[in-house]
This record gives sequence, structure tokens and C-alpha cells, in this order.
Amino acid sequence: MTEESVLLAHGGGGILGHDLIERVFLKHLGNPVLNALEDAALIELTDERGQMVGQPALTTDSYVVQPIFFPGGDIGKLAVCGTVNDLAMRGAQPVCMSVGFILTEGLPLSDLERVVASMAATAQFAGVRILAGDTKVLERSSGDGLFINTTGIGLVPPGVQISASAARPGDVVMVSGAVGDHGLAIMTQREGLRFDSPLRSDCAPLNLLVRVMIEACPGIHVLRDPTRGGLATTLNELAARSGVGFEIVEASVPVHEPVRAASELLGLDPLYVANEGKLVAIVEEDDADALLRAMRSHPFGREAAIIGRVVAEHPGRVVLRTLLGTRRVLDMLAGEQLPRIC
Repeated sequence: MTEESVLLAHGGGGILGHDLIERVFLKHLGNPVLNALEDAALIELTDERGQMVGQPALTTDSYVVQPIFFPGGDIGKLAVCGTVNDLAMRGAQPVCMSVGFILTEGLPLSDLERVVASMAATAQFAGVRILAGDTKVLERSSGDGLFINTTGIGLVPPGVQISASAARPGDVVMVSGAVGDHGLAIMTQREGLRFDSPLRSDCAPLNLLVRVMIEACPGIHVLRDPTRGGLATTLNELAARSGVGFEIVEASVPVHEPVRAASELLGLDPLYVANEGKLVAIVEEDDADALLRAMRSHPFGREAAIIGRVVAEHPGRVVLRTLLGTRRVLDMLAGEQLPRIC
């Protein structure tokens, strides 16, 4: 296969399609199950004694980020992290995932291989296997480079009951680190902006952090990763789902200084900017200190902070105590500040 870019024939199911699978996908993602190239993978969710080891969890998502390469990651890393993180937000440890690639005619094969290699490395780091996949190719005028669809399966350990509807008045709200890194890294890369301190995406597989958190505090009520719409939108979603209110202290929300500066320059609020390597955790007050210590003991949670509390007042609303000492309602994002960021 000597072509330097993806051709329509690569999606035709013939020799070139098989060559593409062998040269790029199996080269980086190959394992005994995937190498069999069956139409479906058979998955046994049992232990060596044939007993169920946890409750299965299933998620699916699609990734259309532009540009596909950005500081701190790429669309391949993002696809694995996003899938793993969605499972982790229910307390599940990922077991396996499938990947669907939508390619546009003319995409350089070197770009495709770079994305797939990144995906393989991220999956290995996160401890998840890619067991099934699919590839389709669009005409040159019908798409925009590369899109990825994923499905993930994980197992929730016995006794873990984490849900977006489980926040209770008196609970403590915390985040695992500084917010806004991913969205601002994408935006500045897309617009060609340069800052003295480069912005990097926080893209990371959070199942590794969640495992440490559950070991320290099995009774976590809520986990959620604040992706599109950022922290503010996620808190509004959780308040609505749980039927409670949130009181958030703006000064307690960690924001890296380059993100704050870029947000001011672009007229954005970092509380509404997407993240791909941070989570929101809600837990009983008595467990908060132990959970915070556990989070800070992990590389993905070193900047973890308590940012507020769950209250019975104003259910479904998030109230922010601002840096000026005033209070304002932190509404859900109405539109989309930054298009195609994940």
C-alpha cells in the first residue's frame, strides 16, 4: 500500500481496506480478540469461578474535535479518555471498547496512523482493550478529516452506587483540579494565538483516579466530568437531576493563570469552558477530608479542591459567591462557547 492519503477504496471492503486494517489498526491495536476480525466480540464478564464480578456499564460517544491534533493530545487520545471517563463517572472500571472511524478522502495516512498510535498508547495506559472497530470513508467534499465513534463497557464494583441524582443537602462539592484547560487549548490552537505560558489540554483517563477515590470513600454520591458546557453547566445538570441547590465559592475553584488570562482576552468564562481530564465529586461532609486527601495523592487529582456545598434552598439552581463577595445565579450555558472541542 503506497498511497499517501486515504482513498474511497479504503472503505470499499476490498484489498485496500484489508491492507489499511493490517497496516494501521492491527499494527497498533492488535490483540487476540481483535485480530480474529469477527463481526462481534464475545465478552465474558465473570471471574475465574464463573461468577459475575460487578454490574456492567455501557457508554457510547462521538468525537469531532478540530484541530485533530492539539497541545496535550489529539482526537485519538480524546476518544479513549472520553469513553473511559464516562464509565468512570458511574464508578465503573473500563473493560473494553469499540472504535468506529469516519475518514475523509484525502486524509494523510500519516495523520491517521499518528491518531491510532495515540489511541493505542492511551488505551494501554488506562487499562482498557479495544476489541472491535469499523472504518468508513467519505468523498472529499462530504466530511472534514476524521471523526471517531466509540462504545465502552465497564464493571461497577459491588456496593458502589454513584448517580447524578444522588446529591443530598449537606454534601460537599469538589473538583479534581483546575478547570478550562482543554477548551482554551483548543481555542488558542485553532485561532493561532500564542501566550507566554502555553495552554495544554488536560485530557486524561480518570478511571485511574476514580479507583483511588472509591477505595478511600466507597460511599461517593456523585461523579461527573464537566466536558461541554464546563463546570457551570455540569453543576446545573446535577442540581436539576438531584432536586437540590448548590452554593459555590468562585475563589475556591482552581483556574490556571494562563487559562484565566486567555479567557479575559477572548471574553470567555472559564467556568463554562470544557474539560477532558477533570471531575466533579459530591460526597457526605464526614467523608470529604478523606476523599480530598485520596484525590491529591494521585497525579490527576493533585489540585483537587472543595468548591462548595449542596443546599436544600433554591433547588435546581447554582448560586455563585463571586470574587467581589456578591452572589449571582450561575446559569446553564445556553449555546456553545467553543464549537467542536470534543
